[in-house]
Amino acid sequence: MRQIKDCFVTIHLPYLQPFENVNKRVSRLAANIPLIHHNLCPLSFVDVPEDLYINGLLGVYELNRIELIRDVFVWTYERSCDRYKVVRHALGEPDTFRLRYRKALIDCVGEAIRQVGRGNAIDTGEVLSHLAKDLVPENDRERFFKIAKEEIAALHEGNFARYRLRPGEFKDWQKRKT
Repeated sequence: MRQIKDCFVTIHLPYLQPFENVNKRVSRLAANIPLIHHNLCPLSFVDVPEDLYINGLLGVYELNRIELIRDVFVWTYERSCDRYKVVRHALGEPDTFRLRYRKALIDCVGEAIRQVGRGNAIDTGEVLSHLAKDLVPENDRERFFKIAKEEIAALHEGNFARYRLRPGEFKDWQKRKT
């Protein structure tokens, strides 16, 4: 049933043309909503020949024939699942320690950056150790501290928002860090 919904969106959104442009792209993205909602592999149209996709849509619109678009959709989804398996395998399993302390990491790293950026502290390590005392049990603090320092070392303009930092706070920190 989910595949029917996905295929329905993929076919009918471009036909209805609710947007001035990008209707086919939006329909392909929207087809992923039910898949992701049910924790299934996302659908990707990477490397799908555009003429095959367009001909499948035209078959539905002009001839009321779904066979080609159905076959394209199934073939594309099978390829997407195969690619997703490879990517998932390459990424490995999530780090349960990081997941357990995700909020504490975000809070500590963000606050450490803010305090150093404002000039309230000189060393992010000192701020981290002070903040971690209230958020992390003693037996996990050493590992938490190490991960938080790694996160700060890897901080750049593309990821600072993850720690709920404003651009100005990040720039202030960059100016003051040693």
